[in-house]
Amino acid sequence: MDEIRVGEYLVLKDRLYTKTDEWIKVKDDIGIVGITDYAQKKLKDIVGLELPSPGSNVRKGESVAVIESIKAASDIYTPVSGEILEVHEELVDMPETINRDPYGEGWIFKIKIENKDELKELLTPEEYAKKIKSEES
Repeated sequence: MDEIRVGEYLVLKDRLYTKTDEWIKVKDDIGIVGITDYAQKKLKDIVGLELPSPGSNVRKGESVAVIESIKAASDIYTPVSGEILEVHEELVDMPETINRDPYGEGWIFKIKIENKDELKELLTPEEYAKKIKSEES
């Protein structure tokens, strides 16, 4: 798997990123969305998750879920507009999965992408790695 390391943080090259630390992996017109390794390490121990409702239509940048850690509750924003197709229900009972595998089993929801042009507004892996570096320095 192609990756970029920024200190202890991992950025995968097969997806796009938001300035608010979500990732999206796109296949055709479906996006799988989660939070980044950087975000989960900042949150520390994740203890809860409120998921979006499947079938709901959301707009790019809208808060669609809430993730709770021992430190704080944080909104999760959708990187693109579209319809929520599926949510990762198992995370409700096992939110720590996000800490263990943020880019794999820790995915949060799948979305049918309404407008692929919105993907051009997201950060490339290299741009996201620079964002982490600037926040860490």
